[in-house]
Amino acid sequence: MLKNISPLLTPELLYGLAKLGHGDDVVLVDANFPADRIAEQAHARLVQLPGLTTTQVLQAVLSVLPLDSFDSPCAWTMQVVGDAQAVPTPVAEFRQALQEAGEAAPGSLERFAFYDQASAARLVVQTGDLRKYANIMLRKGVVSTD
Repeated sequence: MLKNISPLLTPELLYGLAKLGHGDDVVLVDANFPADRIAEQAHARLVQLPGLTTTQVLQAVLSVLPLDSFDSPCAWTMQVVGDAQAVPTPVAEFRQALQEAGEAAPGSLERFAFYDQASAARLVVQTGDLRKYANIMLRKGVVSTD
């Protein structure tokens, strides 16, 4: 156990996050997402956290991962098929978590565009979330002393 680190951040997840460089993507996905296939296509590490929601994992990840400030947006959610303007409960929670962390609201991507971008992620984290559209992608920023 580490001090001031969320216990939701497992050693495997912390390792995956620590290996990310500036501009690398991490995708946090629900239980229905084709995580194994996407991780395989991306040659990415797959971390599974079956007992947690994507919102819980997002909040823990945001406590240690800086998001990219060079590009906007630096986070993306998946649009509802047939209703791109809809805001499912998980997406509303993601927006709140990002706001509380001092980050900008996420952009959104059509379902297959989200899959395509996720296929380039360096880390795929699959949660046990059974809610539809509980998927978010984050772009890592930098930690700087200046």
